[in-house]
Amino acid sequence: MKPIRPPSGKFVLSFLNLRSARSPHCLRTNSQQCRTFLRPQRPSIRAVENLNINRMRTESYDYYVRRRTFLLCGVVSGVVGICYTSYLLVQRLRKPKKFDSGLPDKLDPFSTEAGSKRKTVVHDGDGKELVPTGNSTVPMFPRLVDLAVGAEEGQEKVNGVEYTLVGLGVRTVSFLGIQVYMVGYYIATQDIAAIQSRLVKEINPIATTLVPNEKDELRKALLDPEKGEKLWNDILQEVKPRSLFRVVPTRDTDFHHLRDGFVRAITARSQGNSREYGDQAFGEAMKEFRSLFNRGKVQKGRELILVRDAAGRLTITFDDGKTGMGTIGRVSEERVSRLLWLNYLAGSKVASEPARQNIVEGIMEFVERPVGTVATQVV
Repeated sequence: MKPIRPPSGKFVLSFLNLRSARSPHCLRTNSQQCRTFLRPQRPSIRAVENLNINRMRTESYDYYVRRRTFLLCGVVSGVVGICYTSYLLVQRLRKPKKFDSGLPDKLDPFSTEAGSKRKTVVHDGDGKELVPTGNSTVPMFPRLVDLAVGAEEGQEKVNGVEYTLVGLGVRTVSFLGIQVYMVGYYIATQDIAAIQSRLVKEINPIATTLVPNEKDELRKALLDPEKGEKLWNDILQEVKPRSLFRVVPTRDTDFHHLRDGFVRAITARSQGNSREYGDQAFGEAMKEFRSLFNRGKVQKGRELILVRDAAGRLTITFDDGKTGMGTIGRVSEERVSRLLWLNYLAGSKVASEPARQNIVEGIMEFVERPVGTVATQVV
């Protein structure tokens, strides 16, 4: 009987390899990752065993910081947007409401589609009628002004006299065109009919209103240096309408500068007629006129009103911003106020050519309507 030999080493290895290959665990995994008796287990490459906790914590912190910063920027942007929108709404509500909404913003405020000059009237929040000036510092002038100054004895002392705006413009100095003040010419509403009648009769003695070609003839007469001055001089002396000039500085100035401009204008017109203006009474009136302006500063936006009553007396009022509108003084000499008025209305050289042109266009509005109907017109 032959003795049984123990299995050789090669046979044992083959048996073990065959058994390992048939193992269910090895069927489910990669053969290179199977652990055998003679081969050590390789390190696993699963992600869960290679996590860097510190790096994950840093990335998470950075993510939430960025998220918080983004949300904070969104909140700030929203608040800024709401505040800016509210500001625009408030500014829009504070502006006067334009009933003539068809006019473009950059259009001449006194021009119409037909080409004629006509005042554009807007209304503020209180319903007050305003006329745009085209000036950024003094943007509006009231269409109507009520003053007790100029009322006749025993009449209208409570409610004052109502004055209607005829025209306005800016006063400039030097070749640079530096703006000094805005000036508007007002006539007592009750006296407009008398001026209408006088101007219409100047062109057509039998008419009550003027047709377009007659209006052009009157416009040329008013703009002519000699004819215009004679016509306005006759109106001021014969018709004697109550009127005023409203002066509002566009920059800070003082009474002395205003006085110098007024005095130079009056002197220039009086020097050519020494027979009428060379007497002592006129000289004393001019001294009295100068003394009224011995005052201080005039801030921009403060109104100075020069009022001429039916007798030709000149009254000067000023709003100092503290005590309100008050009377500075009066000059009884009619010639002083008449020459001062002509400085704006007629002649070869006026204080404000834009104002003179616009006043003439305002007169055209009067004469195109029947006499006596301007005071009752609806704007």
